[in-house]
Amino acid sequence: MSEFFWGALPYVAFTFLIVGTAVRYSRDERNWTTKSSEFLAKKSLKYAGPIFHLGLFMAIGGHAIGILVPKFLTDGAGIDEHLYHIIALAGGIPAGLLFFGGFFLLMQRRFSYSKMKVNTSKMDGVLYAVLFGAIATGCLATALNATGILGDFNYRETISPWFRSLLIFQPDVALMENVPLIFKCHMLMWMATAIIFPFTRLIHCLSVPVEFFFRSNIIYRRK
Repeated sequence: MSEFFWGALPYVAFTFLIVGTAVRYSRDERNWTTKSSEFLAKKSLKYAGPIFHLGLFMAIGGHAIGILVPKFLTDGAGIDEHLYHIIALAGGIPAGLLFFGGFFLLMQRRFSYSKMKVNTSKMDGVLYAVLFGAIATGCLATALNATGILGDFNYRETISPWFRSLLIFQPDVALMENVPLIFKCHMLMWMATAIIFPFTRLIHCLSVPVEFFFRSNIIYRRK
């Protein structure tokens, strides 16, 4: 099972993410949308949307640095382990609060208003459940690790090199053997997110409205 979860499943997730996205774009381009619901509940989106997206971008940036930047590079730059974790927490705590807080507001908006509930699909429910699992396990793992409950566990010596080994197609499954369960759950949740990504409204994040800036002006006239 270890070989499957940490050696095969990540590639299954990446395949769904890449191939599924390409297939959806080629076969169902007109449905490539967020299915905007702003006109149904605009006021509640005013703060929830910006808070969620700011937390998301901060979390992505922190993950990219923590996973893709090897430990020997930060050591070479004079950043020891203690200083690195202080910097990581200084950015990670606000990111987690914004990300989870924004997500909670969006989830409340989605499932509390009657008009929103009517326009919520089964796949939206699956998406919110998976995202909740990913965000909650990530925040909990960070909190447990920061308070020392997980002992001397260092994800930069286990999870980070494991993920980089996936990128070079030489998965080092052994690195995940002694990783705490909460971190393993977080890894499984991002894989689940990648698998369902092409079939949800998350697909919109890959669209950039470049043509919008070059289109002709739309002229409105009063009757």
